[in-house]
Amino acid sequence: MISTRYMHAACALALATAATISGARAQEPVTLEYWVYSDFAQGEALKLQQAFIEEFRKTHPNVTINISGKGDDDLTTGQVTGAASGNLPDVFMNGVNVGATLVEAGVLKNIYAEFMAMPKEYRQSFDPALIAMCSPKPETMYCLPYTGYGSFMFRNLTVLKDAGVDAAAPIKDWADWLSQMEKVKASGKYAVPDQTQAWQSIVDTYSGVATPDEWGADFETKKTKVNEAKYAQTLQMFVDMQPYTSGTSRNDQATKDLFISNQLAFHLVGPWVNPTYAEAAKTSGLKYDYVLVPGKAEGDYGGIKGYEFIGVAPNKNAQVAFEFAAYVTAKEQMLRWAKLLSRYNASAAAMADPSVASDPLIAITNKAAANAIDGMPPYFKGAYPNCYRSILTDNAQTVADGGVTPQDGAKELVEELNECLAGG
Repeated sequence: MISTRYMHAACALALATAATISGARAQEPVTLEYWVYSDFAQGEALKLQQAFIEEFRKTHPNVTINISGKGDDDLTTGQVTGAASGNLPDVFMNGVNVGATLVEAGVLKNIYAEFMAMPKEYRQSFDPALIAMCSPKPETMYCLPYTGYGSFMFRNLTVLKDAGVDAAAPIKDWADWLSQMEKVKASGKYAVPDQTQAWQSIVDTYSGVATPDEWGADFETKKTKVNEAKYAQTLQMFVDMQPYTSGTSRNDQATKDLFISNQLAFHLVGPWVNPTYAEAAKTSGLKYDYVLVPGKAEGDYGGIKGYEFIGVAPNKNAQVAFEFAAYVTAKEQMLRWAKLLSRYNASAAAMADPSVASDPLIAITNKAAANAIDGMPPYFKGAYPNCYRSILTDNAQTVADGGVTPQDGAKELVEELNECLAGG
């Protein structure tokens, strides 16, 4: 629950912030449509978002804000089609992976002038690298950084114990991890979800052998940056893992159900799953922990990282929409967000606060992000064609099923990705 102390502090901050934000406010009633991720629109997260809205309205009594939760694909589709029809939400969340797509569709307003008009303390509260991420060229800024993640691996300790795996010993490398998978399979349980079904899972694994500059695309040359030799090693890992998989994707509800019911040992995913597992620990006795994604060699780690942002539509409500977005992303609100859900966010000032810096989930997310590869970089500079992601999953599944060797599969992947980027 949100404490009275925080409510009072937040209201005071709203009053102070309102005095410094530039731009005249409309006196006529204004309604903002605010689209958020579905998990931000339920439970305690929704209560906090609603608190932000009510606090903002203390200084903007003429503004009504309707919050709507959307799935990942629905957010993007709705924003792109809304831009075409002139019916965009006023302020909204999305992921940096689709930033360039939204820019090309005219979804995002350039908020550089509004951001620079904010107090220095506010501007400097963000991680500078994430401000740079939202700013692909001079005097251009398409977003306010919001939340973020680095993927890591949840472990079901009951499954591991029943399989005779010592969970207290770190997983050294891929070979050690495969040995544990084999033991789990022998005990009658599943080891991992099918890592070839989602492009994020593929990058999770590839990151365990590749460097950041061996992933993503060069939009000037229209070439993939995938290292063919290292990708072949990743494909071999998928072949080796295949007998131990659950056949479900990392994103399936069935995967979480298997984990909670002590039928699945490992789940590679982001911190947003933790509330589900934490609740299961209370209600059904689930025993679990989380560790970094193992890399091919000892001391290396895998994983994918990404960031979510808040954007403003280029419409008549843009000014007040930016003011609301600025309120939500101020340090005080970001700190409350981190405390409530133990989630990493883009406010460096909030993340440095002792009250959250020692949180175990935030700590593992920070470590994961430090070792992980960006999802679909570079952000806001070039839009990945839809074929890029489908080629990744189709290729990985074909190799894992034995349709082609890892070496040939890696060669074919690079060729097909280059054709995709070139528009072939």
